[in-house]
Amino acid sequence: MEHTTETIVAVATPAGRGGVGVVRVSGDETRAIARALCGIEPEPRRARLTRFSDAAGATMDQGLALFFAAPHSFTGEDVLELHAHGSPVVLDALVRRACALGARPARPGEFSERAFLNGKLDLNQAEAVADLIAARSEIQVRAALRSFEGEFSRRVQALVDVVTRLRVEIEATIDFSEDASESASKPKLERLFSEAAAQLRSLLTAARRGVRLTDGVHAVIIGEPNVGKSSLLNALAGSARAIVTDVPGTTRDVLRESIVLDGVELTLADTAGLRESMDVIEGEGIRRARAELARADLVLRVVDRAEALADMDLFDSAPAPARRVAIVNKIDLAGVPPSREEHNGVTTVALSARSGEGLDLLRDVLRGAALDGGAGGEFSARSRHVLALERTDASLQSAKSALAVATPELVAEDLLDAQHALGEIVGTFTTEDLLGAIFSSFCIGK
Repeated sequence: MEHTTETIVAVATPAGRGGVGVVRVSGDETRAIARALCGIEPEPRRARLTRFSDAAGATMDQGLALFFAAPHSFTGEDVLELHAHGSPVVLDALVRRACALGARPARPGEFSERAFLNGKLDLNQAEAVADLIAARSEIQVRAALRSFEGEFSRRVQALVDVVTRLRVEIEATIDFSEDASESASKPKLERLFSEAAAQLRSLLTAARRGVRLTDGVHAVIIGEPNVGKSSLLNALAGSARAIVTDVPGTTRDVLRESIVLDGVELTLADTAGLRESMDVIEGEGIRRARAELARADLVLRVVDRAEALADMDLFDSAPAPARRVAIVNKIDLAGVPPSREEHNGVTTVALSARSGEGLDLLRDVLRGAALDGGAGGEFSARSRHVLALERTDASLQSAKSALAVATPELVAEDLLDAQHALGEIVGTFTTEDLLGAIFSSFCIGK
């Protein structure tokens, strides 16, 4: 992306009425706009109470003007913030006045984009700004703040440093192939590859957890008709979101409900009962249920009696990475207490959706599925970060395998691919299309 000297302007506060609204200006014409619009000579980092004037000198509003001189601003450029009364009419008038004085309306995310292009933030930190704005729980806020403060970026850079050391060792054998390079000894290379693999495993686990914290856990409830799937959704949601009847096939479509458990967001999907059906509408519901199951992070397989656990394939069609939970519902009818067990990678919870017995055990399981062993050090992440780390893993494995059978040039090429994949996370190596896709998802004014 090319750097630009154009001055941009946008409303930085949410749409609607409020006590205060903020208009943000950034670029080379900012000082001139401050003089014309506010009638002041801007002083860096000093709030000034002033009148905002139109072209004829009439007062549009009165408020605070804050000026941040380049490079000590969010974007790295001269930045002006106008804190006015939060009427949409007033804010729109201020934006139009700034445009008449040489600015143009900002694109979505353009302020954060300029912060990245001017070296104020790396790409992961810029994305964390959007994650922080969109956070829906305290855990998401803390995770986004850790990424914004550079926790994720520092761990990526530590891995880049190890890969760089590997490249140095390998390329030394290329440049000085006639000399037996002690620095490229096999034990040293094996140690560096092991160090890179260990860091990558840890980082990939944390990034996957970060994606779940950012996007929420996608939990799918499946089972035969009338085992209590919709009752379970209603119990977890705390309201009668799904219709519950004794008639098989009542649920015909996927019903989604977002809930927050101890700061962890989950999207629960109640699906049609899985069975063979000649009903065209119910059959379509079953097809959608299986499609929903294929992309689940967490599969809740509901049965209505303990004996059913041994009678069926509990998780047919569930994706391999998904966590599996078997739920024995209706324990109030069987007269058994709630319980939780772990066996062969499957968590089994006995509960009653109707009476609420055992729901706390299930909530603990759901929260654990999101944190996945995390202990308060989570950072926010996105799917593209996980994909980049997976490409890094593939390149490192290829480089290590090639070390014994291929020329050093091929090993070095694999290591360069790993370095490029890591660079995509923080923006060291990136494309204009990728940047456009990322920043276009931000809100205007940020």
